[in-house]
Amino acid sequence: MVESDINPFFTIKKLREDEELKMNQKHIKIRSGSDKVIAIHYKAPMERTIELEMFFDSFNAIDRINYNIGGTGWIGANFRGLIDGKDDSLPIDYDYKILILEEYRCPTRVELKNMKRSSKFRPKFTVADS
Repeated sequence: MVESDINPFFTIKKLREDEELKMNQKHIKIRSGSDKVIAIHYKAPMERTIELEMFFDSFNAIDRINYNIGGTGWIGANFRGLIDGKDDSLPIDYDYKILILEEYRCPTRVELKNMKRSSKFRPKFTVADS
């Protein structure tokens, strides 16, 4: 059997503080959508899911985090929420949480140039007029 340099943990790190949470990858499934949203399905024993809830307890829906899958490198994301999942086939002492993240990055100049305007509001005066 070949040894791998990839460790068995999914690690989340808060940017504001130096706090980390490590989750075993055997309890995790990651789904990525086309709209840069990442859903991390976490089915684990109750004490582990409670740790996850406590880690994100003071987070706002716009806070930034970094995550690392198996020690392959840190990736930035915005925290979007933590919701309860539903799975009737889980043992009694297990819980199911879904962590929602959104990839963040700065748009390129081409993307900014081609960006669709979302508002047509134009003020009738400028700062110099007042």
